[in-house]
Amino acid sequence: MVVIGREGATGTTVRLGHYRARDGSRGAAVDFDVDRPHVGLVVGKRGSGKTYTVGVLAEGLLAAEGVAPVIVDPMGAFTPLDTADVSATVVDPSVRAGALDPRQWCTVLGLDPERGAGALVWRAASERATLDGMRSWVADADVAASTARAATNHLALAESWGVFEPSGIETETLCSDCLTVLDVSGLDSRPAGAVLAAVATTLYDARIAEQTNRLPWLLVDEAHAFTDGVARRPLRRLVTRGRQPGVSCVLATQRPSAVAATTASQTDLLVAHRLTSAADIDALQAAQPTYLDGDFAARLPETTGDALIVDDSTESVHHVTVRERRTPHGGETPRASDSGADRGHEARAGGSEIR
Repeated sequence: MVVIGREGATGTTVRLGHYRARDGSRGAAVDFDVDRPHVGLVVGKRGSGKTYTVGVLAEGLLAAEGVAPVIVDPMGAFTPLDTADVSATVVDPSVRAGALDPRQWCTVLGLDPERGAGALVWRAASERATLDGMRSWVADADVAASTARAATNHLALAESWGVFEPSGIETETLCSDCLTVLDVSGLDSRPAGAVLAAVATTLYDARIAEQTNRLPWLLVDEAHAFTDGVARRPLRRLVTRGRQPGVSCVLATQRPSAVAATTASQTDLLVAHRLTSAADIDALQAAQPTYLDGDFAARLPETTGDALIVDDSTESVHHVTVRERRTPHGGETPRASDSGADRGHEARAGGSEIR
């Protein structure tokens, strides 16, 4: 057995899969270190297996001691875990308004923090920790009526998202031994980004304040959806500074070119499935370590479920086939043939002619 992510030490691991030999045969087992914090990037075009790989990692974290796995699920791919015989909880998340700082409030509402309504929202977020409190503060502020009205309308929009509650999701829930799946599939990009920003901040602050002994693992599927919004700064902090307090972050994306270059450069575990976009390949090529010899594109796998793993901790490269999941996978693309349609209708449709 080979352990990726560490060299020479013992500790908790999760099974990723097995080596993929050149002749297609099954090689030695491959595990990944979860005893220490890591920054991971899982990439691949749609259908190549990246979400499946995140699920494999989540399964392993469920069985590991001393960790607190959290998945942000923008596509509903992990909601089947709620019915599986595992210690997983799927929640429609709510967060505290105070979990976002004043700058983040302006970002999520699309306001200029130095002008008019943006400056007013900034001040309200500095003075009050709840959304109702912010709205009351704006109502009592000595400003022009048009400015107060604009700020009030923006805060009303935030309230309509239904993700801000005075209590919000508890730190104890996020830092438990259970896998917490935050289902944001029913949210637009801005409220989903607000949830991710608040959760990333909460996990980081919980470790800084020594509120939990567990090491949090934040897994974010479809991470490219959050690269330009309110979650950008909290994610950047986890990627660049999270390992010191003990917070791991794993981002999965089909568009690595949309992920900040800082993320690729800080990653100590790259799991690359099949990619065909030149822009995405070039983005990874630019961050290619010196010990990865040869053409990066030529080393990418062709088969679904196979992966090229670059382990910066040991400065090594591995060709791996990801193991099969033990829990339901909700990330497969729906097919019309699975709909149970009337067979006679199918036969008629098959013989029809489009005019």
